[in-house]
Amino acid sequence: MKKDKSPKDPFQLREAEKYDRPIPSREFLLDYLNESLGPLTHKEICIALNINDHQQIEAMRRRLRAMERDGQLARNRRDGYGTLDKLNLVKGRVIGHPEGYGFVRPESHTGEDIHLSSSQMRRVFDGDVILVRIAGWDRKGRPDGSIVDIVERNTTQLVGRYFHESGVNFVRADNPRISQDILIPNHLVGKASPGQIVVVELIEPPSRNSLPVGSVCEVLGDHLDPGMEVKVSIRNYGIPHKWNDQILAETALIPEKVSESDDRLDLRKVPLITIDGEDARDFDDAVFCKENGDGGWTLIVAIADVSHYVGVGSQLDTEAYLRGNSVYFPNHVVPMLPEKLSNGLCSLNPLEDRFCLVCEIHISAEGEIQKYQFAEGIMHSHARMTYTQVAQLIAHQDDSSSCEVRKQFASIAPHVDDLCNLYKVLHKQRVKRGAIDFDSQETRILFDKQRKISQIIPVDRTDAHRLIEECMLCANLCSALFLERAEIPALYRVHEGPSEDRLSSVREFLAELGIGLGGGEDPDPEHYQRVLRSVKDRDDAAIIQSIMLRSMSQAVYQPENLGHFGLAFDAYTHFTSPIRRYSDLLVHRAIRSLIRGKKITPNTYRIDTAKPIAKKLIYPYEIDYLDATGEHLSVTERRADDATRDVVNWLKCEYLMDQVGSKYHGVVSAVTGFGLFVMLDDLYVEGLIHVTGLPKDYYYHEASQHRMVGERTGRIFRLGQKLIVKISKVNLEERKIDFELVDKDSNQGKSEGDTKKSHKLKVTVKAKELAEEYEKNKRGHGKSSKKRRAKSSKGKVASAKKKRRKL
Repeated sequence: MKKDKSPKDPFQLREAEKYDRPIPSREFLLDYLNESLGPLTHKEICIALNINDHQQIEAMRRRLRAMERDGQLARNRRDGYGTLDKLNLVKGRVIGHPEGYGFVRPESHTGEDIHLSSSQMRRVFDGDVILVRIAGWDRKGRPDGSIVDIVERNTTQLVGRYFHESGVNFVRADNPRISQDILIPNHLVGKASPGQIVVVELIEPPSRNSLPVGSVCEVLGDHLDPGMEVKVSIRNYGIPHKWNDQILAETALIPEKVSESDDRLDLRKVPLITIDGEDARDFDDAVFCKENGDGGWTLIVAIADVSHYVGVGSQLDTEAYLRGNSVYFPNHVVPMLPEKLSNGLCSLNPLEDRFCLVCEIHISAEGEIQKYQFAEGIMHSHARMTYTQVAQLIAHQDDSSSCEVRKQFASIAPHVDDLCNLYKVLHKQRVKRGAIDFDSQETRILFDKQRKISQIIPVDRTDAHRLIEECMLCANLCSALFLERAEIPALYRVHEGPSEDRLSSVREFLAELGIGLGGGEDPDPEHYQRVLRSVKDRDDAAIIQSIMLRSMSQAVYQPENLGHFGLAFDAYTHFTSPIRRYSDLLVHRAIRSLIRGKKITPNTYRIDTAKPIAKKLIYPYEIDYLDATGEHLSVTERRADDATRDVVNWLKCEYLMDQVGSKYHGVVSAVTGFGLFVMLDDLYVEGLIHVTGLPKDYYYHEASQHRMVGERTGRIFRLGQKLIVKISKVNLEERKIDFELVDKDSNQGKSEGDTKKSHKLKVTVKAKELAEEYEKNKRGHGKSSKKRRAKSSKGKVASAKKKRRKL
């Protein structure tokens, strides 16, 4: 009998438990192919591993295909399978560029981005996951990629403007990173009219020789309709914004009013108040403070108990996880929870009973936290105050408005004064520990009746804003310390210090200004704060602060606590906004699981009648889940930021469309290799002076010094420099504003924005033929039509290339 000499799979027993006819595991196949001398076909693998059974052979074929689909293996032109490293392939996500070319960002996050030419980009959309082979190096010395396989297509729908030209229907994507037009067959146009904004469902993806094909599934309206910017952004960024029938049914079962509860700490007689902006849409936190006899304070922070209404694994919970957070556009909100909760039962509206999770904190006269306790409570907000009212109240001035506010809130004014006094010692403690205080200028957009911008105004941060901020920081800190000491898996808000590269860059910039950043290779937050304090009276203080802020890492959610660099906390989490952040909801569940645990946990208070709740019902999470959830929530947070920024840019472009030719004072807010970004002083709007619009010279970009230097004249344009500019062009489609430098002493270079042709593929006669060919194929004109279409497509590509050369 022949002895089986095929290699053994260490995971054979596991596979045998799962399948009647087991085949080698994925782990084994990866190791085996990694050690092989070259790629192996499906047949060669089966022979080498002594797989003879027909069902096992077919199972092996499916497993190899699945591993290829998941990006674990790649298949070459001869159907040979190999690992990515062996085949010199890179897996990554496509990043499109408005000029038509793109890049691949490696999934491993190692190595530089790989350049994709415009011809390669014709096959894919921004966001697709692909396998590329390094085919060479482009003229800028970047690795140049050739697409081997498209692992995952991430665009199923897109938003754009519908056109009908030369008998062809097509949609031009609103997303500037998508350069292909989408063909729309005649019978799939629906009720769309030319010029309208529509949502397209993709039917066929783009390829090397053909444009993508789609179907109009929704008509959003005319291009300049009020609110169109929000509709487009929601769909461009894939923000969930509709409630399905199951969620609505589940929400309908929630009682309209808060029930009486003997299982909660009764705080209804405590004069808790909410303090928010005039235009606040929900109220998720309330505060109360009183001075103790020893000179310290008792601070109570009560947060709406969302976890009481949103059960683990419910439809509401699943949707809240998917959304990750509420999205606050300037004139519209996409809430994380239905309005019945976000504006109703989970909003701490004045003079209404509400369930809450409460943190009672005892703080010393020096501003140090001495002890804290968490409890489930029921509260009754005694007042809804605005930041303006609190600022007037704590100013103790004799003007009529301040006196009126003090009279209106006479019963709670003493407690607001206590809050103010507590804030002052907490702020001293903040300075003492070296927390960084980035006090950047915020703006508010005012709208007219047509929901268009009427004015952009600065928002001044007062002690009223800072007072609430310090109270929330205390509650978040106590939550993090509590969860860490309880030694249960939890989600922390982590902010690491600056990377080595960013630290080096910011040091070079500061050195040019004669400013030193202490701390050597490992500066503390205090070193940053010392610099900010030293420059606060300089004209360029805002720019210095901006550069220092850019040097920082982005805060993320993760179960591994690495502290918060900016706040100078060893532990930090988000506890105070479960209405609008899923991360806070998870923290609430973690804390409630300890309050309602079988054993009494230190730093908790539970009413005697409150029964324990099994952990699996309230907080069934382990590290792996929290790790994945942290990544997801960090992504949804950035998605919300990008979407709101896009809407603001749209609105600002609309606002300035009739200001072309107007002159404004501004300051250089960023310097790049292609030009200067300038922030207008009065409008808080940013635009670009392209390098070709600078006085005639050859300019080179000194990135570390944030400046552009003229080679012949030596003229310098630097970050923070004041300029006078003229608005030369507003491009609403790309959300871009172009400026010209107003400089009487120098000749102006011609602005590229005035002459630049659209990079998007024009609708030509060949495109029309392609559309007609598509219609014929769908009507079943035989096998030969595929050959004709391929030939037509190749001709169209050649025609388009020739036309681009002429342009």
